Amino acid sequence: MSSMKRATEKNMMLFSGRAHPVLADEVANLLDIKLVPTTAYDFANGEIYVRFEESVRGCDAFVMQSHSAPINDAIMEQLLMIDALKRASAKRITVILPFYGYARQDKKHLGREPISARLMADLFLTAGADRLMTVDLHTSQIQGFFDGPVDHLIAMPILGRYVKKKYGKKPLAVVSPDAGRIKVAEAWSRSLGNAPLAFIHKTRDISRPNQTKANRVVGDVTGRVCVLVDDLIDTGGTIVQAAEALMADGAADVVIAATHAVFSGPAVDRLKNSTACEIIVTNTLPIPDDRRFDKLTVLSIAPLLAQAVAAIFEDGSVTSLFKN
Repeated sequence: MSSMKRATEKNMMLFSGRAHPVLADEVANLLDIKLVPTTAYDFANGEIYVRFEESVRGCDAFVMQSHSAPINDAIMEQLLMIDALKRASAKRITVILPFYGYARQDKKHLGREPISARLMADLFLTAGADRLMTVDLHTSQIQGFFDGPVDHLIAMPILGRYVKKKYGKKPLAVVSPDAGRIKVAEAWSRSLGNAPLAFIHKTRDISRPNQTKANRVVGDVTGRVCVLVDDLIDTGGTIVQAAEALMADGAADVVIAATHAVFSGPAVDRLKNSTACEIIVTNTLPIPDDRRFDKLTVLSIAPLLAQAVAAIFEDGSVTSLFKN
């Protein structure tokens, strides 16, 4: 009878791809478990091989991979890991995406374009995912692209606590880098004691990625420390231009706060030399030493991921993590 009982006990297992092992280790330590030993390597032609070194039958599996560059390799590796778990009879597969690749293509801007964020959700479902967990999606409606539960975690409490502690005694303003992200800025404003809101009115050429044209500040930022908030920093062009516009409009200082440090191409140089006094990000993506600089502060997202994993495993409420 004891063996029957043991078969019904829940067993949490955490798996990590090769994209961001440091974050996975941190989450595992907080949960007081070990990452499942995994063999993963590339064949000469770029194909990926994965295999788990212990039985996963009947387990509650959590498969973690940040979609960092080379992004398509990271995604493919995670899909193969999900497929391997499904075929090895894992009971439930939760996919952890600290950064969800292709999230920016969530609608058609022009004719004959894909909706890549939707295709990504379909790929995870087909591979065998039962549930997705992600942090600060580019737009919330991507949750609806996956046919199953999606836990959309928010990094703002982690970033906001830091900003409040360091800059809270000064007059603040919360600034959205464009009109589309005003809702996020409103939540920031509430968390910082109803700091006044402003946004940057910009014009974008939709035929040229990663480029914006003119910037105009809408709202009064004179003499205030401006907290410029965004979900990600890619090449840094938009956010650095926004910081310049704010300083030119009389801001006392500019602090940039973003969840995902994509930091492509010229981003590090732009941020290093920008008018912003501090750039605060989380470690949803790996930031190698050569991409770090004096003005950069990296806060860990691991406690949030670990809490969410524990809540899912214990069939608790993930929403309650954001009550306050």
